[in-house]
Amino acid sequence: MNITVFGGAGFLGSHVCDKLSQAGHQVTLVDLTPSPWLQEGQIMRRGDLLDEAAVAEAVAGADVVFNYAGIADIGEANRRPVDTARVNVLGNVILLEACRLAGVARYVFASSLYVYGASGGFYRCSKQACELYIENYQAMHGLKYTILRYGSLYGPRADRRNAIHRFVAEALETGGIAYYGAPTALREYVHVEDAADCTLEILKPAFENQHVVISGNQPMRVGDLFKMIGEMLGKELQIHYQDDPGHGHYQVTPYAFMPKLAKKLTPSLTTDLGQGILRVMEEIHSATHPDLQDVGGYFVHKD
Repeated sequence: MNITVFGGAGFLGSHVCDKLSQAGHQVTLVDLTPSPWLQEGQIMRRGDLLDEAAVAEAVAGADVVFNYAGIADIGEANRRPVDTARVNVLGNVILLEACRLAGVARYVFASSLYVYGASGGFYRCSKQACELYIENYQAMHGLKYTILRYGSLYGPRADRRNAIHRFVAEALETGGIAYYGAPTALREYVHVEDAADCTLEILKPAFENQHVVISGNQPMRVGDLFKMIGEMLGKELQIHYQDDPGHGHYQVTPYAFMPKLAKKLTPSLTTDLGQGILRVMEEIHSATHPDLQDVGGYFVHKD
């Protein structure tokens, strides 16, 4: 199939593009900046989600369109509520309309577990609004969709906006971690490549007009995660728990009563959380110490 992925140069979007290409699909990435992970055979288009003409041109001829574009960080969304509404909500509607006019067979939207509850601030508001627009485009125009509600992702290609990446980077740089919340906060972390594998599955007809949860199967309290990171680094980390009622994150569960339920999809084989975090450590260490290389598990200076 011809598949166009908006936000395909980002953390999750780039991994999904990799999996789609490996499965034999023709993949076109659309993003504000060129992807540093562009694969052979993929097409890169630079474009703004708010540019209606550019969006229509990128969508033309696509069988399936994925939307991973927009403001995805809760803190950033809370600081920029107008931009969040403009990019996430209006951008989503512009893309939906382009898909309708182009006769796209299915629209796949990256949502979040935060749509289930009262936490998540303006980020959650934008995702809930997007889901409502998507459902109504299906009801009014017959545009088939799949809404993917992702959990707490981590893994390669992330930056400081990703929780585990930031935790590991702070631990390496300062010997401590600052966290807005309590040590009892519970998360189901899922490796980004496992999430991308699950995403490939939803192209099957059974997932048309469905809401799907993609999260991990290893629930862990944040306090235990910090202990794990400290043990891996071989030192006692200084954890600074900060009370910020405006941070927008949930504690034990994102769920509150909501009428729209979703099926949960997890990969049959998953990346062990400990091994996944080790890879994150290696990636950050390599980026901050370009003069060193890994030789048999030891870091030595390059010749």
